[in-house]
Amino acid sequence: MADTLQFDLVSPERLLASVEATEVQIPGAEGDMTAMPDHAPLITTLRPGILKVSSAKGDAEYVVTGGFAEINASSISVLAEQAVPREELTQEGFKAMVDAATDRLAKTQETYVNEPGPVDEAAKLLADMVAMGDEIGLSAN
Repeated sequence: MADTLQFDLVSPERLLASVEATEVQIPGAEGDMTAMPDHAPLITTLRPGILKVSSAKGDAEYVVTGGFAEINASSISVLAEQAVPREELTQEGFKAMVDAATDRLAKTQETYVNEPGPVDEAAKLLADMVAMGDEIGLSAN
């Protein structure tokens, strides 16, 4: 069994992390999960939350708003819709994320008046954003 696996976190703007990790905690759409070396192959979508990485350099946390993760025995690649190191996220930055989710819900409600599926998904995105803010001590207001 290997002791580490390659972890890469990429957002549309930049490569945020590329380290040899011992474990990665991922906010999966179906629930939180921890991936470690020799993990079974898996692809999952992400929900808004905190992605946590443990490596020889210490622990790091990133706020992600969605995307997907590809996991296998020797590596984890996360392609995030938006990702910010937790220590860099300000109240204003978080509010902008929540405002974008709120706008998305409003537009979805206008477009899909009698189709609950897309509206439910947009409402869940907003609820996950607010819950994440509560977890990290930032307010959506």
